Amino acid sequence: MAVCCDLEVDVNGEETFLLDKKIICSFSGRLSKLFDKSTNAKRNKVIFRDFPGGVENFELIARFCYNNRKIDINPSNVSLLYFAAQFLKMKISISGNRNLIEKIMKSIEEISYWTWSDLLATLKHCQDLQSSGIVERCLDSLVGRLAIPSEASPCASTSSLDSPGFWLACNTRSTESLKHGFSQETWWFEDLSVLSPDMIEMLIKSMVSRKYNHVIIGRFLFHYQKSKFYTASPDEKHLVLETVIDMLYTFDTNSISCKSLFRIYRLVLNRSISKNGRNKLECMIGSQLDQATLDNMLIPSPYRASYLYDVNLVLRFLKAFLCREDQQISPMRIKKVGSLVDMYIAEVAPDPCLKSSKFLALVMALPDSARGSLNELFHAIDIYLEVHAGLSDEEKMKICCALNYEKLSIEAGIHLSQNAKFPSKNAVQALISQQLKLKNLLQGTNNTKLYTNSPCNFIETKGKAKKDEACELTPYPERLDISVDNEKLRKHLQRDTM
Repeated sequence: MAVCCDLEVDVNGEETFLLDKKIICSFSGRLSKLFDKSTNAKRNKVIFRDFPGGVENFELIARFCYNNRKIDINPSNVSLLYFAAQFLKMKISISGNRNLIEKIMKSIEEISYWTWSDLLATLKHCQDLQSSGIVERCLDSLVGRLAIPSEASPCASTSSLDSPGFWLACNTRSTESLKHGFSQETWWFEDLSVLSPDMIEMLIKSMVSRKYNHVIIGRFLFHYQKSKFYTASPDEKHLVLETVIDMLYTFDTNSISCKSLFRIYRLVLNRSISKNGRNKLECMIGSQLDQATLDNMLIPSPYRASYLYDVNLVLRFLKAFLCREDQQISPMRIKKVGSLVDMYIAEVAPDPCLKSSKFLALVMALPDSARGSLNELFHAIDIYLEVHAGLSDEEKMKICCALNYEKLSIEAGIHLSQNAKFPSKNAVQALISQQLKLKNLLQGTNNTKLYTNSPCNFIETKGKAKKDEACELTPYPERLDISVDNEKLRKHLQRDTM
């Protein structure tokens, strides 16, 4: 019987197949529809420019049509066959028999018997293709195999050594992961790092929906970013960063390393990621600013900015820290941030290009309760006023408004009162405050204001004796002469009136 070859099919410009139009059209809804209104030409030609899987995959499709629907479907070709069958619309054959898509879906139903390597191989073939049911099924199966208690070995997913599931789990770990000696919780990191950002997003959402440990997922995302950056193009790096940030933002903030977030931020500095992505990252960092270090905070200013460090960024961090609606900030956390900010202010104070408005914003950013003592802040302001000697008295007064003199030590208060860099009004107020402290010490009175601002007031003990012992103050010598300070104050006032 002669074979009819009345259809030419050009596949991606690589090879042309001569086929029987009637046979092919009986399986392909797309070709059948194409030739419904065609003329009875002796030979027709079809050109496919982007056929999924190329020439080899089309040949498998043709063999399926010619060999009475017989085909070997396995994990290495199932994804490409699926996309090709979708492309040709091979859902229902004219004869009413099971078509290719139905056979593929039947094969996918046995996905639970696939090995870990089979699943990875299938997903790799889907990297550059559109999402489909097969991708979701593979990812779901992967996540199911990761949902193992942290203390259990991935190989101990079943109780019986003779169970097929046991050997399946043991064989699913690739030699590459074993070679790296990863822990029982992270053995899969290297294997899944080959997936595209789109697949990683689907994977993470599936893991989160199954209540998987956010700490482990976060560690994987940081590993994924590092792994991808070794070979990725600039555009791919951009997409990886956006995906990692978006996924981390959905986690519990306590499960994410602050140090790792700052590392991601430094990568973002030289890349134009979306404003939304940058805001998410800044919000995550700000929410756990109490874990940051001074080195973390010293981020260079944007390109072409005159000042040395990015003060605006730190102000945004502080705003994110203070404006968390989902949690109340503990006194301990806010004091840690207060200490960190004071160190940062001291670091940026010598910058001659730092405007007084920005310095003032830093000084006033935290509430008074963030600092038990203002000595460090006073020294930072002292440095700033020395470097910026040209400031007006009004600008100096605004900056000095941040100083609560009762939170200055006696030595710092006296230093301020004698410091010509500070406005005379502030110097007088500081001196008066320190005189009151000295008088209270001499008279042995329990001044409520003094105790309120003293660190010993925060110590709660059982019994009056312990409390008195905790708050015991060492008195100054009885001969301490207040007249000396009064004389200094008188001279200071005379100097200002001259």
